[in-house]
Amino acid sequence: MTTQTVNPHSLTLPKALVTLLAGALFGLGLSVSTMVQPEVVLGFLQFKDWGLMLVMGGAAGMALLAYKGFARWVKHPLLGGQFLTQPARWNRQTVIGSAIFGIGWGLSGVCPGPAIAALGTGNTDVLWALGGMVLGALTHGLTDKESSVGSPTR
Repeated sequence: MTTQTVNPHSLTLPKALVTLLAGALFGLGLSVSTMVQPEVVLGFLQFKDWGLMLVMGGAAGMALLAYKGFARWVKHPLLGGQFLTQPARWNRQTVIGSAIFGIGWGLSGVCPGPAIAALGTGNTDVLWALGGMVLGALTHGLTDKESSVGSPTR
């Protein structure tokens, strides 16, 4: 008799449904908070509109609870698997990538999550920004020595 090992991180129907629901809730929250409108985001970045400060503060607080508190309160994830940690590594690429991201966000008012949610609201003007994000990710993937074939995983 052979025993079959199951990958605890494999995608099952319940995990897929919860992921879909979480993504839809995230997109709805971005739409309701008007983060899908680049002009609102630019107003926030120029310190003219403080409404998004509450949205971002609430999101940061929830993320802190989720990443730091949930793993302490619940022994295992609700749908199986285990809690994973991602050690933070600051290096030259992180600083340069962060600067490029910030400059792009400041010039366009478009962030990846809200851009995808904006497509769901019919705002196709963000397609050029999404194209730039895809091009940047592709460029990084092709030039990053650590992510090349044959190198150790992160």
